Amino acid sequence: MPGDPREGWRAEYTTDGNLGKVSIVGVGIQTAHGYAAKMFRALFDAGINIELISTSEIRLTCIIDSARVPDAVRALHAAFELETAD
Repeated sequence: MPGDPREGWRAEYTTDGNLGKVSIVGVGIQTAHGYAAKMFRALFDAGINIELISTSEIRLTCIIDSARVPDAVRALHAAFELETAD
């Protein structure tokens, strides 16, 4: 009988205080096509690197450099034709 399957495993993590997140939220995120592509394109065009992507039924979140959050918000507002971000 084999030993504990967790033998030899270890948990590791890293943290970075210089990360921020931007999200788009709405019930249509999961069923309507194009929201993710539009978000990713807007961030790419603004020269913003996406470190991590997280999704849920109503939200799409990108983890980015915290210094670029204001730029990302402006880019997303423009891409989705929302009111002006302050």
